[in-house]
Order: sequence, then C-alpha cells, then structure tokens
Amino acid sequence: MTDDIRVRRLTGDEAQACAQALADVLIDCVEGGASVSFMLPLSLDTALAFWREVAQGVARGERVLLVAEDAQRRVVGTAQLVTAQPENQPHRADVAKVLVHRAARGCGVGLRLMQAIDGAARANGKSVLVLDTVTGGAAERLYVRAGWQRVGAVPNYALMPDGAFCGTTFYHKQLD
Repeated sequence: MTDDIRVRRLTGDEAQACAQALADVLIDCVEGGASVSFMLPLSLDTALAFWREVAQGVARGERVLLVAEDAQRRVVGTAQLVTAQPENQPHRADVAKVLVHRAARGCGVGLRLMQAIDGAARANGKSVLVLDTVTGGAAERLYVRAGWQRVGAVPNYALMPDGAFCGTTFYHKQLD
C-alpha cells in the first residue's frame, strides 16, 4: 500500500477545504486511544475548529501541514511542522500531530509522513526538530525507525482520551 500513498503539503486554502477529512482522521485516532490533546468524546465541531485554526496557521506561514492520501485521494494521515519559533531558535521546528487513520496503519504511512517532514524542515531552513509522544506507544517505534533520538520521559505528563494519566517521551532529530 505504501506505493499507493502520496504525501503532499497543503496551502491554507487547501487545509480549510480538507478540514472534514482531517477531522475524520483526528476523531478516529482519539477514539483509538491516541493522546493528542483531545479527550473523549471528541465532537466533530471541536475537531473542525482545531483544523480551521491549523489552516489559519498554515496561511500565516507559521506551520507546514502535510497529508497522506491513498490511491482514491482519501486523507489517511497527517503531520505538522511548526516553523514559527522564538527569535533565538530560527533553526528549530516542532513536529506535531502525526496522525494515521487506524485503517491505514502498518502500511508505511507514518514513515512516509516523517520523511516528508524532514524534507519540509530542510526546505524551511530548519536543522533541529523536536517532538513528544506517549511513552511506550507505537509512535515511539516509528520515530526511532525514522532516526529520532530519545531525550527523556516525564511521567504523568498528560491524559489519555479516557482520562488515565500517561507519560510523555521527548525526541529530537538533527538534520544534515
């Protein structure tokens, strides 16, 4: 299936137009137990409002939004690169909301998104990337495969969608 996946960067207008599809991926991930800043039940209105805000950030040039689409051009994954950083960190970016629909997992979508994030970071003059993820989650394996280095973990950092505490592990990647 990886050969059928296309990753592309969205403009602000395209992000607005894809808000429903992105909301569907976000809701699926949260319903599947992903700790990505939202609690259950995640309403469509809340998910749409989030993606509209992201689209505004894309339009302002504060972030890069990538989508992974299958052969039918359905959005099956997404990732963000937050490029707007403090004045003393123009070389750094944060990776956020790497999401893959449960139906598309195990097919290389996440790795394709991470490779595209690296390319987007380089294109934006970024050489240091950071991210955080649930300690012990499947995403940790993805990040290690993609060449990320573990920094450390903080116990009870956030909540899972069902309200249980979870630790968060921080990673970084130095780009050539």
